[in-house]
Amino acid sequence: MKITQILNAPRPQSLTAGMVWPDRAVGFPSPSDWRDEVIYFLLPDRFSDGRDRARPVLDRNNLWGARPSGWRWDRWAQSGCMRYQGGTLAGVTSRLDYLVDLGVSTIWLGPCFKQRAERNDYHGYAIQDFLDVDPRFGTRGDLVDLVSAAHDSGIRVILDIVINHTGENWLYACQLAQLGAASPPYRDLTQGPYDFGAWLDGYGRPLSLGAAPQGPDDGVWPVQLQDPQAYHRAGFGDYSRPGTDSCSASAEFRRADWYNRDLALSDGPLGGQVLQALIDIWRYWMALTDCDGFRIDTFKHFRVDEGRRFCAAMREYAGELGKDNFLLVAEIGGGDTVAERYLDRIGRNLSAVLEVGELRGKLRDVAAETGRLVDLLGAFELGKPAPPSTCSECPDTTVGTHRALGDVIVYSIDDHDNLNLWPAPKLRFASEHRRQVVVAVALLLFTIGIPSLYYGTEQELAGPEDEERQWLPEWGGSNGDRYLREAMFGPDHPRRAGRAGLPEQPCSFDDDLPGFGAFGTTGHHVFDTANPTFLRVRHLLATRRQQRVLRRGRQYARQIRVGDGPFVYAETGGLIAWSRILGSCEDLCVANCDPVQSRDADVIVDAGLNGASGGWLEVVADTVGVDPCMPPSAQPLGSQIEVGRAPDGTVYVPIRGLGPGEVRVLSNRAG
Repeated sequence: MKITQILNAPRPQSLTAGMVWPDRAVGFPSPSDWRDEVIYFLLPDRFSDGRDRARPVLDRNNLWGARPSGWRWDRWAQSGCMRYQGGTLAGVTSRLDYLVDLGVSTIWLGPCFKQRAERNDYHGYAIQDFLDVDPRFGTRGDLVDLVSAAHDSGIRVILDIVINHTGENWLYACQLAQLGAASPPYRDLTQGPYDFGAWLDGYGRPLSLGAAPQGPDDGVWPVQLQDPQAYHRAGFGDYSRPGTDSCSASAEFRRADWYNRDLALSDGPLGGQVLQALIDIWRYWMALTDCDGFRIDTFKHFRVDEGRRFCAAMREYAGELGKDNFLLVAEIGGGDTVAERYLDRIGRNLSAVLEVGELRGKLRDVAAETGRLVDLLGAFELGKPAPPSTCSECPDTTVGTHRALGDVIVYSIDDHDNLNLWPAPKLRFASEHRRQVVVAVALLLFTIGIPSLYYGTEQELAGPEDEERQWLPEWGGSNGDRYLREAMFGPDHPRRAGRAGLPEQPCSFDDDLPGFGAFGTTGHHVFDTANPTFLRVRHLLATRRQQRVLRRGRQYARQIRVGDGPFVYAETGGLIAWSRILGSCEDLCVANCDPVQSRDADVIVDAGLNGASGGWLEVVADTVGVDPCMPPSAQPLGSQIEVGRAPDGTVYVPIRGLGPGEVRVLSNRAG
């Protein structure tokens, strides 16, 4: 059936009876190599409502001008905690021009599938209907239109999907006597599952015992997920102590509920039927939307055989649609050791892992002057330690040469929960290091891997001023996720709580609360293409797109010399430098992590590639030069920097006047 006919009909209730499959013979082609892409991760509720152009751009020099009379920080914080702000899929479509201008090539779209009507799960990870879009975000047609418009703009779309659990769509039997009671404590396989209680209706009330969901807001859909045997029913798990080896099929975190309801994908009376249902669900969305990849939530919670089977099915179906390099990226957590294990066990059916631990932490440390560049680059080398801190005598070949992880690691500076950064403050990088955001972005874009830029990084979203943060509950704490999720479009008010906030309800927005706008404001958007950080990030993205070596080359930390001192690897702070090398091409990346002071240094380059007399490197990126409010750069874009040679034969280039928090890239093969 044609896509338009499917979209004009009610969404399917079952994966079998009456299910009409989208007729899409050939899909939008995959990229040849995902290392050429830059992913932009956004939450639909927090990006755009399609009406933000009618609001003024935020004046960051007058934040109180965007805070109405009687402003209260507790009300702003309450708005951001558990309320939809009003962002939509059509809103994302309306801002594709902004993303094209920025230079990203792929959108990672946070989950947009239907949540429980009476709850406020704006993040999208607690699905009630796996075959529909949440009405607060729009319709299935809006999602199809977004992907189509993105493709027309040269942008691909990755959907964030869930196969480990559903939302809290039913109650345990022991919860029926006390509505609102927590799930029972975890119990292991030997004790058997807890008794199933009842499905919840669209108002959060239990249906009669034994009654099946009827209305679209009742229980869970499709019907294949309405069998109580589809769920582990093992109770609420304590994930701080899984209790068994993490590879075991009976590991607590693989079976126990975590605020939602975990699905029994392979074991239990239904065998593999539940997993097959999830396979059919996400193949359906692949065909309907023509999306380009899936980010698979909580992949670490699956058994290895479950993950392998799911990925193989997705890969095979994508191949049928002509999407030969469909991206399957798994959220696993736990750092690189876990990443390597999953890539090895799942095999090439899994495209990449989402690295949210070790690499992110090291990148942030380097940019913030608390970590060493050699430690970050050394983390890419499997089983190969970085040089010790007394590394001035270490040869270049000991660090950064590995590039095997380049096409299988997706990593970022921030995301929507910064999970693995805790117990460090759970904040955006810019909240503590706003002047070093450009350095962090350069490290992300110009080291190996597939970079993922979290929405608003290019506008250095950071929460309110330092002096105002004392009034914010849970700022920097383990439950401070809301402060990672400011709304770029500057909503005037959030949606009302629960069903009252559904779009079809009158007065669905809550006039008693301010919208959760950026920097602690409301009614002003931050799609500011004149913002200095936006200008710099756009310039770095354009440089990565222009210079193939920055996407594909090997990487090496480079030694630097300050004044008449020796050439040494940078410790913490000041200038850092690294090279990407591809064949005869070398691009030298230099960043000043110092947020206050300009820096000079001589930086080693490859003698074999640049040792000829009269050689030079051309400046192909200079972040200060794109800011019209800054004085001219000491080494502007396009200038040619002559290669020097020390008495001992060391080949280097002089870097002069690199401003605080600025980045410069030089190449011996420009373009």
